[in-house]
Amino acid sequence: MALKTLNSKNAAALDKDLMSVGAFSLDQLMELAGLSVSQAVYRVHPPNKGKKVLVACGPGNNGNESLFIIVCYPSSRIKGGDGLVAARHLFHYGYQPTIFYPKKTNQELYERLSTQLKNLDIPFTEDFESSLKTTDHVVDAIFGFSFSGEVRDPFRSVITALETTRKPVLAVDAPSSWNIEEGPPSSGPGSKYQPDALISLTAPKPLVKFFANTHFIGGRFLPPSVAEKYDLDIPDYKGDDQIVETGPTDQKIQAGKVLKMAERQDM
Repeated sequence: MALKTLNSKNAAALDKDLMSVGAFSLDQLMELAGLSVSQAVYRVHPPNKGKKVLVACGPGNNGNESLFIIVCYPSSRIKGGDGLVAARHLFHYGYQPTIFYPKKTNQELYERLSTQLKNLDIPFTEDFESSLKTTDHVVDAIFGFSFSGEVRDPFRSVITALETTRKPVLAVDAPSSWNIEEGPPSSGPGSKYQPDALISLTAPKPLVKFFANTHFIGGRFLPPSVAEKYDLDIPDYKGDDQIVETGPTDQKIQAGKVLKMAERQDM
């Protein structure tokens, strides 16, 4: 099923509606989004494939065991926060997350999320590339749907590492460096970035037409009245799942998926 997409203007307006007429608080939305991200990780990379996860977070308002790293970026509404929340859930699922969070904010909500992780003895790293070598899976929670322009330090080298790594990567809402409407940049960091999986929060963004691989929707909190206002489809979530997997949105993209898999097998 080809689901309807949500452009940047409407995505921002929908967020406002959720926090006004929907009566959701920002931390509630982060919790719901982070829970969805953690379920997507479990779906594509269960603990028996490696427990170490690297979570990369941006500065936005958003033994034999393996390592999963999550990267977070706090400039968007919730993406950096989504990564921090997801890491907490992953810890309780039995993973061993590590957090890359180079541009911390002093906002109280993010400080509380960070403290929650430190209370679980979840490590924070400042060396992304070294951590990437020892992880089994990466969560890209750096830039959200509001990102535009050029990637700047300290994230240029991080995006380059993400697009060249052989470690599986799950991107949150948008592969970092991608434009919400136009997809990957034409050159520079991110121009060849195609993560292994993408979870679209609330609804897919137009960039999904450029995405070739496994795609999830995470938004099992969207009131039907809000979905109707923005002409969105509510996916058929099963049981207690907070996510649903969708098929490719553009058949032409399938060639890219096959090519990427072939390249990995040859490496």
